[in-house]
Amino acid sequence: MSNPYLQKRSLRLSGHKTSVALEQEFWQALEQYAQKQQCSLAALIMSIDTDRDPNRPLSSALRLAALDFASKSKNG
Repeated sequence: MSNPYLQKRSLRLSGHKTSVALEQEFWQALEQYAQKQQCSLAALIMSIDTDRDPNRPLSSALRLAALDFASKSKNG
């Protein structure tokens, strides 16, 4: 059963194909974050993937990065 709230995107990270399912709002925040960093969404995701704790799922790390960006954008 698929979740109608999640949007799945396919990515290639470190030469491996993977897919990540996030809510559209998180994808939008990540796209804005990438724009602010003047990089592509793929480059931003690769950076987050490289820096995350290996025990944390990529989707979780992406949500936290989007939340952190949104919080910082709202506060200043």
